[in-house]
Amino acid sequence: MNQANYVIIGGSHGIGLAIVQRLVSAGAAITVISRTNEQLAGLPGVTHVQADVMKDDLDQSHLPDTIHGLAYCPGSINLLPIRGLKPEMMMADFELNAVGAVKCLQAALPAMKAAPLSSMVMFSTVAVSQGLPMHASVAAAKGAVEGLTRSLAAELAPKIRVNCVAPSLTDTPLAERLLSNDQKRSVMAERHPLKRIGTVDDIASISEFLLTNVSGWITGQVIGVDGGMSTLRS
Repeated sequence: MNQANYVIIGGSHGIGLAIVQRLVSAGAAITVISRTNEQLAGLPGVTHVQADVMKDDLDQSHLPDTIHGLAYCPGSINLLPIRGLKPEMMMADFELNAVGAVKCLQAALPAMKAAPLSSMVMFSTVAVSQGLPMHASVAAAKGAVEGLTRSLAAELAPKIRVNCVAPSLTDTPLAERLLSNDQKRSVMAERHPLKRIGTVDDIASISEFLLTNVSGWITGQVIGVDGGMSTLRS
């Protein structure tokens, strides 16, 4: 069997890195496109391409000829009351979360079409389905990602599946300031019916599932991995 090729955008830390580690353990070849690569050292089968998807055009020559799965992991958590929210911040959130995903998909599309089957995974947030204060900018940007998920899934079927994972607060470098002491961690954990904060592997495990063909009859879905926050009241 030929080795599967995956491209992980933003795979050098947080959820992206956890996805890379799981795919490496499964014997896949991974191309990581990110600004840094310190935590990728020593991982077998990983090729790093240094790039900033907001500033750089993605060179298709740096991508595998065949791509079985693409994960777009960059994201933002800019929380502000509406009175302090600037248009340029909203535009930056939208460009990073939605436009960047489209840009990367466009670069990868020929190689994804070259695979017998391929899959794309993007990331939203529980704040799209649940009204949370001070989340206007990120909820708007991630709401666009959920719309993209369904639109792209329809356009690219049947050869390319597109799905989205919508986490609640997860213990990543991006969320560090929200989890900077034990009191904050306790308060955040108590908000969830399962009484804990998400881990990167909680999100990476479902992402790996969606990237691989074991989820071959799932497309156009937004899957909540959120400790029950989106559906339960305890």
